[in-house]
Order: sequence, then structure tokens, then C-alpha cells
Amino acid sequence: MKSTLAHLLRIVGLVVLCGLSLQIYFLVRIAMMNVVDPQSTTFQRSEMRRIVAEQHQLLWSQQWMDGDRISDHLKRAVIASEDAGFAEHSGVEWEALEKAWEKNLRAEAQAERINERQAKQAARSNRPPPEKPKATAKIVGGSTITQQLAKNLFLSGERNFLRKGQEFVITFMLEGALSKRRILEIYLNNVEWGEGLFGAQAAARHYFHVNADKLGPYPAARLAVMLPAPKRFEKRPNSAYVMGRASTVVARMGAVELP
Repeated sequence: MKSTLAHLLRIVGLVVLCGLSLQIYFLVRIAMMNVVDPQSTTFQRSEMRRIVAEQHQLLWSQQWMDGDRISDHLKRAVIASEDAGFAEHSGVEWEALEKAWEKNLRAEAQAERINERQAKQAARSNRPPPEKPKATAKIVGGSTITQQLAKNLFLSGERNFLRKGQEFVITFMLEGALSKRRILEIYLNNVEWGEGLFGAQAAARHYFHVNADKLGPYPAARLAVMLPAPKRFEKRPNSAYVMGRASTVVARMGAVELP
């Protein structure tokens, strides 16, 4: 009995040690980002593998630009669109997370009701259920810019409590080790703006044929609007939704405080 307990404690100790070692690794990597620009992110490497597997070639565009060579209009647009409290919060907007959680619960309940109604209708008519996908809830996030950066830098796209907990830890490491200005600079140089298209410079060249420091308010707002679903908006960058939403973002940009 004692040997079994000792063996179990050793296993637990090893798990804890591995967990702590991983956190130290993340912290060292983040601290180095004060002076070293990250060359790629976990998300980007995953996308590289997918693109090569699907297209048998690497279609990729990315070029690092220092923060002072990225338009302030784009910085304001992204903050206004993605994270209005970026300059003030400590990495996590708890109220936004709570609202997103409640919205997701309501969406899941609605999807379940639709599926139950379809099953009952099929049962009453003695016919098999229609051969179409079940209704699913659209997941709404409440992530800040820092959380998005934490996820893209180091984590997979899985959705579970363990990964979310690690995202929180990395988020607080980023906020503690880096300035807001540096966090925004790294984010804007690595965020996805289309298939194989990463960073402000690549996006500015691809969509508007200018460098990132030459983006005006409206083009910057249009790029910011694309961020939640870049692959979808890439197909119709001039859609009515993008244009209308961009006008709203432009109206908010004047109130944005840059770090």
C-alpha cells in the first residue's frame, strides 16, 4: 500500500514539475520578446503544414514591421474593433467573457431545441431525419488582443478548459513581461488576414497596394473588420458588411487611446 502511494506521489510530482517547467519555458520565451521579434507562431506553423498538404506549395506572405512603421490608424482601428479596453485592462476582460459565455449557452440551447423539433417532426411522419448537419451553436469569443496573441503564439486551436486555463496564464505573462505597445506590435505583425497572409505589411500590400505605414483611416478600419474571420472576408473584402462595419469602426477610432 505504501509503495503504491509513494509511486502515485512520484507521478504527481513529475506531472507538477513538467507543468512548472512548461510555464518557465513560456515565460523565458515571452521575456526574450522584449528584444527578439518572434519569427513564427504555433498557429502559423500549423497553417503552413495545412497549406502545403492541401495545395502542395507554400503560398505565404509576411514581413515584420517595427511598430513605428505601422499606421496609427490601423492600431486604433484594431483596438476599436477587437478590444476597446486594451490600454486599461490587465489582459482579460472578465465582463466580456461572462457575456460571451451567456450568449454561447443561449445559442447552444436554441440549437438543441431546433434539433429536437426536427427529430420529432421526422418521428411523426415516420420518415428518417433529413440528411443535413444538425444545428450547431456559433461560438462567440470574448478574447482580448493579449489573449488572442497568447493563443496564436503558443497554443493549438483546441477548445477545452485546460487549454483555456493555459491561455489565461500566458496572457498574464505577456502583460507582466511586455509593454502594451510591444504586445500590440507583435500582434499586428503575426495576426492572420487571409489564406497564408499574416501581419499588417502583408495585408496592406495585398488589399491596398501600400505599405503598412501608409494606411488611411478607412482602409485600416476595413482590415480591422476582417480579423474575426479573415478567410471568409478575404473572398469579399468589399462586401456591404465590411464597408458598413468599417464606417462604424472609423467613428470609434477617435476615442481610442494608443499605448
